[in-house]
Amino acid sequence: MNLEEILLFALGAVAVIVTVRWVTEKTGLPAAVLLTLIGIAYAYLPGPNLELEPELVLTFILPPLLYNAALDSSLLDIRRNMRTVISLSVVLVLVTALLIGLGFSLWVAGATLAAGVALGAAVAPPDPVASLAVGRRAGLPNKMVTLISGEGLLNDATALTILTVAVTAQARGDFNFDNAVGQFVIAAAGGVMVGVAVAYAVRFLKAFRADPLNANALSLITPLAAYLICENAFVHHYVTISGVLAVVVAGLIVGHDTPRYTTGASRLQTSAVWRLIDFLLEGMVFLLIGQQVPDVVDGLSKYATSTIVIALAVTLGVVLLLRPLWLVLTQWLPRSLHTRLGGQNDDETEAREVPLTGKEITVLSWAGTRGVITLAAIFTLPVGFPDRELLHFCAIAVVLVTLVGQGLTFAPLVRHLGLRANQTDRARERNEARSAAVRAGLERLDDIQEQQHDNVEDEAIETMRKQLQIRLDRYRRRLDLLEQVDSNEVPISPQYEAALVVRQAVIDAEREELLRRRDAGHLNDDSLRVLNRELDHEELILPKRHKDH
Repeated sequence: MNLEEILLFALGAVAVIVTVRWVTEKTGLPAAVLLTLIGIAYAYLPGPNLELEPELVLTFILPPLLYNAALDSSLLDIRRNMRTVISLSVVLVLVTALLIGLGFSLWVAGATLAAGVALGAAVAPPDPVASLAVGRRAGLPNKMVTLISGEGLLNDATALTILTVAVTAQARGDFNFDNAVGQFVIAAAGGVMVGVAVAYAVRFLKAFRADPLNANALSLITPLAAYLICENAFVHHYVTISGVLAVVVAGLIVGHDTPRYTTGASRLQTSAVWRLIDFLLEGMVFLLIGQQVPDVVDGLSKYATSTIVIALAVTLGVVLLLRPLWLVLTQWLPRSLHTRLGGQNDDETEAREVPLTGKEITVLSWAGTRGVITLAAIFTLPVGFPDRELLHFCAIAVVLVTLVGQGLTFAPLVRHLGLRANQTDRARERNEARSAAVRAGLERLDDIQEQQHDNVEDEAIETMRKQLQIRLDRYRRRLDLLEQVDSNEVPISPQYEAALVVRQAVIDAEREELLRRRDAGHLNDDSLRVLNRELDHEELILPKRHKDH
């Protein structure tokens, strides 16, 4: 493809991504599924296609996606559910890779253990993008969101490290379990250390993060820096380090520190930039996944039908059956083994992690859609790797089956089980925090009045005190109403709804007047942008009606 064709393709892809987003908002269908199906349909049409370049995906697409997901995750929630997250993102990935490897070596004609483990590593990590997009819209509880996102952040590092070990073992002609475990531990430990170092380097640069443009620039280069440090050829000459894990760890720590070390303007702008990048990258990747199907199918001509069927049955069987079985069995393991998902303990920290219920196990079992990691990983297999085309086909089949099968049915399953977050508790928690924040502001006013009374206008202090007291009274009334509710739904306050409608109407009127003055020549465009931005920020903090009260 020449430059003009690439540009036309990119423009068409963005148009498709925007259209699919509009469709998903209207229908509730998963965007990942629709984009993948559109990519498959386009691949069979005449015209240029883009190939999935694994190195490009692993270096420039995967780190930003994982970093943004880590920024939005809760480090504290992941720590509270650490045993569950580790069980799913490390142990289950290892078991999946080994079982598929054994299945291939035993039943697939001519396949080696290393080739099977490489495929198992690629298909083992679920991609949480589709599941979380649907789950959040369906109102999944915070615990489920934490487990799905936490697993998705860490399992990629586990899978890609196993894949590297398997490819190295195949090149040597043997698969040594002890060496594989040692390499995995070193790669994981190195990735964690690099991630922590990068996060603390970003913290050290807090003075530069006060400016929104500087904060955006630092945020954009952080995941690439963490990944490239680990994947540097000089570093790889001595030891293999997981760049993916470094990106995730850096993102978790930076996201936890962001409210403390950045300004409000920087956070607003950085968040908006990352949302746009995430939206476009995810959409482009799922389109590319669909376009790989024809080439993968063409590469199967040299295999017997029985070999393809057996390979596919082994791969899909392990992927679809092991996850629910694992979730059920780990609830029954005795405390002494302790690879358990939840449970009570005398330790105060671990006591927060309670056992999974049947509904939670069902939802987690069905939140196993595979996506970009699986395809990017399997396409990194070097040319000449044994059964490379067969492994490609099995991997893309897993992606399609889970994306379409589980992706389309995930939301109906969540609704059928009734596993939803308690909206009343969430609203109560936020209003209690708002009240506490306002009280802290009133206490600070008291300190200002006592310490700097001669230098501060009494009128300014009293005006601010009245404004804060009005807010505090509103939050208290809201909390009183929430305390009287028995259902999970947030009660609708007519007065509150009316206030939101009136405030929005006032903002609209102010904005119309500014435009009228600009069009009449009484306000220049620079001033209009400044004043409009003030109204935009005020409009942004208005809660969504019927939801965040």
